[in-house]
Amino acid sequence: MVEKNRHDTLKSVVVHIITKLELGGAQENTLINCEKLDRGRYEVFLVSGDGGILNGRAEESLGERFIIVPSLVREINPLRDFQALLSLTALLRRIKGEFPGQPLIVHTHSSKAGILGRIAARLAGCHIIIHTVHGFGFTPLQSFLTRRFFIFLEKFVSRFTDAFVLVSEANGREGIDLGIFDGEKTVLIRSGFDVERFASGEKARGREIIGCDDGRYTVGMVACFKPQKNPLDFVRMAGFLREKGYDFQYVLVGDGELRPAIAAEIVRLGLGDSFHLTGWVEEVEHVMAAFDVLVLTSLWEGLPRVIPQALALGIPVVVTNVDGNPEVVEEGKTGYVVPPRNPQKAAEAVERVYRGEIDREALLRARERVRREFSQEMMVERHERLYDRLLRSRGYRVE
Repeated sequence: MVEKNRHDTLKSVVVHIITKLELGGAQENTLINCEKLDRGRYEVFLVSGDGGILNGRAEESLGERFIIVPSLVREINPLRDFQALLSLTALLRRIKGEFPGQPLIVHTHSSKAGILGRIAARLAGCHIIIHTVHGFGFTPLQSFLTRRFFIFLEKFVSRFTDAFVLVSEANGREGIDLGIFDGEKTVLIRSGFDVERFASGEKARGREIIGCDDGRYTVGMVACFKPQKNPLDFVRMAGFLREKGYDFQYVLVGDGELRPAIAAEIVRLGLGDSFHLTGWVEEVEHVMAAFDVLVLTSLWEGLPRVIPQALALGIPVVVTNVDGNPEVVEEGKTGYVVPPRNPQKAAEAVERVYRGEIDREALLRARERVRREFSQEMMVERHERLYDRLLRSRGYRVE
């Protein structure tokens, strides 16, 4: 509980803001925090743009405290972005007015909501402003000028950001190197999930859901089909393995804008008899349990939860050497790290896993590490400790 210059107890108000509740680690992270923050200590709101596949879950969990701002969209649109800024500012002022005297914490996620949400929080006079870096909005695919513009925006809003939550050490190093923040403002909190749910995934159930062959070696990937995740390289990797004579089967779990291109590349490489495109599935822990190896071909990341989720299942991984990906992989023991945009190297790494060049004892140790670092309970507890520390720094007493 918090109080400031008074004897009656006041809850803190926490408003999470995210661009869109699509299926992804940042979105799941945000929802878990909203669902599990101590209701005896916090009044919790979640604000998002429209059209997210997880909107229904947010409505069920938060009711009227899940608020949609239609003008908050991922694409750059100056008019809609200005409308979103005005809407967010008015909304935060209204929430602040509903809880007079209570500390208001605004916690933003994702690039667009991170910029607009923090500016709105500043304009609305919110007491504490926090941003979680799930990966930066500037990417390797952008032009030099576009990238520099986004870095400028990040530096601008960092001036009134009280703390940055990092899901990976790599994002922290990059942010410091670029002058976006200094290390004193950052705290590393891994993106948590229900570890025991994934540790109990059932291979037979997963293969039943997929409809794949029981005796065939299975290579899988779970990701949104968008340029960041680079799923076309997963298909090309399968092509290299076919050329080497391996009759593996491949499972792509997810959906998105690149699905037609993926389907066309599968046909072009003559891999139609080897691929399963499942779309999004609810029982993903069982589907992943059906994999013999998980591959991730991303071009940039924060630290995707699918890597520790695979390790929780005891499944080796092959991931690209970008951002936080290598932080939970023991090279040659729990998996392999390969260069991005190099499906041939990814194929060679999968071949090594298939040949048994993995340390099974290291995989068992990795499961325990995942339990320690990535539990959702630990994630929520560390966020609450961060909120308490910042509240104390503003003169609020925390019980």
